[in-house]
Amino acid sequence: PGRYAALLAQRLEAHGATVWLVNTGWSGGPYGIGSRIALTDTRAMVRAALTGALDTVAYTTDPVFGLAMPQSCPGVNPQTLDPRIAWGDATAWQVAAQRLARLFHANYTVYADEAPAGAAEGAPILRD
Repeated sequence: PGRYAALLAQRLEAHGATVWLVNTGWSGGPYGIGSRIALTDTRAMVRAALTGALDTVAYTTDPVFGLAMPQSCPGVNPQTLDPRIAWGDATAWQVAAQRLARLFHANYTVYADEAPAGAAEGAPILRD
């Protein structure tokens, strides 16, 4: 995986590409409580990214994963854009986010020796 990641990084840099991570999965709570992101929302997010509509909106940084999240997106309810709000229970979200962060850290140890310098700086933030 490291070789392909390095090739992707080279191509992205060479072409000045902008990369967007779009949550098309589960939101609003754990399985059984939350739901999948609506396809109409996913389409609106991708459309906004491709047309430049997200270039001028304000962003918030996720406190665990460090990802920049748009505070608004044409055609998408702002609550959908921030998982802490979508869950409706900030404490439950924090517990789930920390569990996922620990899984990321554990998985990273498998590849740490092959990772480029500084890669660990992008790791999720663990809180006790």
